[in-house]
Amino acid sequence: MKNSTFCIGLMSGTSLDGLDICYVRFDDAQSFEILEAETIDYQPALKNKLQNAYEFSAMDLCEFDINFGYYLGEQVNLFMKKYKITQVDFVASHGQTIFHQPQNHFTLQIGNGAAIASKCNQKVICDFRTQDVVLGGQGAPLVPIGDELLFNQYDACLNLGGFSNISMNRNGKRIAFDICPINIVLNHYAKQLGFDYDKNGELATKGSVNLDLVNQLNELQYYKDDFPKSLGFEWVENQFLTIVDNYKISIEDKLRSCIAHFVFQINSITQKYDINNMLITGGGVRNVFFMNCLQDNSAVEIIIPTDNLIDFKEALIFAFLGFRRANNQINCLASVTGAISDHSSGIIYEPFSQK
Repeated sequence: MKNSTFCIGLMSGTSLDGLDICYVRFDDAQSFEILEAETIDYQPALKNKLQNAYEFSAMDLCEFDINFGYYLGEQVNLFMKKYKITQVDFVASHGQTIFHQPQNHFTLQIGNGAAIASKCNQKVICDFRTQDVVLGGQGAPLVPIGDELLFNQYDACLNLGGFSNISMNRNGKRIAFDICPINIVLNHYAKQLGFDYDKNGELATKGSVNLDLVNQLNELQYYKDDFPKSLGFEWVENQFLTIVDNYKISIEDKLRSCIAHFVFQINSITQKYDINNMLITGGGVRNVFFMNCLQDNSAVEIIIPTDNLIDFKEALIFAFLGFRRANNQINCLASVTGAISDHSSGIIYEPFSQK
């Protein structure tokens, strides 16, 4: 292994905030530096297709898989040109999750790796989840290997994205799981008021908590299940939103009640596992009202890192997953996902011509 590895991580989450691109240098298994990073907003037409791709026919989804891969490769090219990046050992791409049903042994992230490689002419490592699912795991969360090796100075790491997920070391093993939805729900209701998202939680501040709704959400079976466990859009649509939509209350009240529910669920986990301090990253950190509610109702010391880590920690860690896959090192932990064993996951596509 070379002294330094330079790579680009791509992350597109369920909240569809945009494509996160992170150029990072790894000096060894526990040392990194984010060199450049930015978020590319999706154009409305592409965002709409990504939101509705789960309803596509098989043929249309296959075509979109390739075209979205082309798009990702083109964005890598533009990013490299913008920041005058000349040294890249590989691109690691999460893809966009369309289906996630580990109980049925399948998961699908589109953004075809061969298509990415054909556009940017770089080695591409992608599809990190499928192998774990067919090995009996949840295929999620995958970030905890990075938490274990790059951020182990904290009791726990909490990510607030489309879903909130937490990871921590207990009895010498890293455990992790999705806690509850966050932005995938908040954005859904903000859109009903004509906004892409609830900036700073301003819409929610105008609402009131409906305790009956909060209590009913808290009774969902998922919250009673033990880990390993993970959430997908299908669960949100079929179980979570159907409950909220049965309440004839204002959108602002729905937003405020959902935030109360999310805070309750996160605090339940920090209390259960006796967490003293917690690194929090992800787009949800930008929701000022949500963060104030979380801090006001928790005894945990909350650590908010630099902007680069808030916004690009997941893209960084998927680059790290690629780094470990390229060196045939474990990047999926059975203690986290429930797979039959630890393993090194990801498909590698070589560049198509010599530079």
